[in-house]
Amino acid sequence: MRSCRSMTSRVPSLAAVAGALLGAMRVFAATDAGANVFPPWSHGDNNPVQERGLEFTVPEVDNLPDFHGDPAAAKLVVFVGGNYFFAMAPLVAQFEKQHPELKGRIYYETIPPGLLVEQIKKNGTVTVGNMTWTVHADVYAAGINRVQGMIEEGYAKGPAVPYVTNTLTIMVPKGNPAHIAALGDLGKPGVRLVMPNPAYEGIGRQIKQSLAKAGGDDLVKSVYEAKVRSGETQLTRIHHRQSPLYLMLGRADAGVTWQSEATFQEEIGNPITQVAIPDQYNVTATYAAAVLKTAPHPKAGQQWVEYLRSPEALAIFGHYGFKPYAGTK
Repeated sequence: MRSCRSMTSRVPSLAAVAGALLGAMRVFAATDAGANVFPPWSHGDNNPVQERGLEFTVPEVDNLPDFHGDPAAAKLVVFVGGNYFFAMAPLVAQFEKQHPELKGRIYYETIPPGLLVEQIKKNGTVTVGNMTWTVHADVYAAGINRVQGMIEEGYAKGPAVPYVTNTLTIMVPKGNPAHIAALGDLGKPGVRLVMPNPAYEGIGRQIKQSLAKAGGDDLVKSVYEAKVRSGETQLTRIHHRQSPLYLMLGRADAGVTWQSEATFQEEIGNPITQVAIPDQYNVTATYAAAVLKTAPHPKAGQQWVEYLRSPEALAIFGHYGFKPYAGTK
């Protein structure tokens, strides 16, 4: 016969029950408001392939929001850091107008840049769930330091071509229920965070720089060490999907992302808003691209890299708050 102690240990605490109910209420509130909180958010519009064949997308169950197109039929393959996944559909559409021979023949991935590097180094092979496929990239686009690193390691042809810049923001649920006003508020006890993991995403290192500017090492350690240990900071593997989703599901109160990502979420009507980070505490990222040395379609790859600096492409980026690169490199 089980002891009373062992049986009692299986009974959820009042706090656990209350927490679960609160989480469920937050989910209900988000979905009841008509928000489409689950990715891909683009409703398939980012898929550049005209002939899609059997349509089998099951929301929340079978969904590949960061893999676009037909790798077997592709005549241009672009690996791009996921922090502007939302801009890729209009970029591809405009590029196809200029290069109609590539219409419906472009494949692209928008997972974090560090993971794309890992995929490139593993001969282009990636596994998602039960599916494994191999696709060889023509272009790698990410932060300029990451692209330069791929050139130095011999994977890409130089020079890195910079095209736009981006800055950080604090993403919060609509209404900002935790009353986040500044970076320093992220270190307060009880404030639950969803933050990019520096191990996978370059933005994590840049966020640490921004936190250090605002609150020194103590704020960095609070957000990325103490709160990780306590469970108040959840580290992501793909922040441009996890951060807004966790905020909309009530699993977090705030998270630092690129401002363009928050702008996109606001534009499509998801219950997300942002708290601006002052310039003196912010960090500016420069995005760049390069053609890979093993590119199957080097001509198309070079055309894409050059296109990223065109007035047409910069106008699309500008819609989401990106600034044209103004440096001399």
